[in-house]
Amino acid sequence: MQQLKSAISRFLKNNGLDKGVNQQNAILIWEETVGKTIASNTSAETVEHGILTVKTTSPTWRQELVFKKQDIIKKLNTKLGNNTIREIRFI
Repeated sequence: MQQLKSAISRFLKNNGLDKGVNQQNAILIWEETVGKTIASNTSAETVEHGILTVKTTSPTWRQELVFKKQDIIKKLNTKLGNNTIREIRFI
């Protein structure tokens, strides 16, 4: 199993796909990164070119999260690696 994981990692890196795959992990770790309260009022939807799009349940939540955006980006990048997520768009 470890050999398969290593082979897949090499393939992704050799073909320049590793960063794109790593970006998608932001969706998977969204709840653990922002906590249950924020996660229950948001949904991480897509990541393209380092921009994470997050759907919010209301304009109030959207506004609140704009103020926390830089902190959330920092937390995500701590888990994913430097500069994986460059921006978050709240919709």
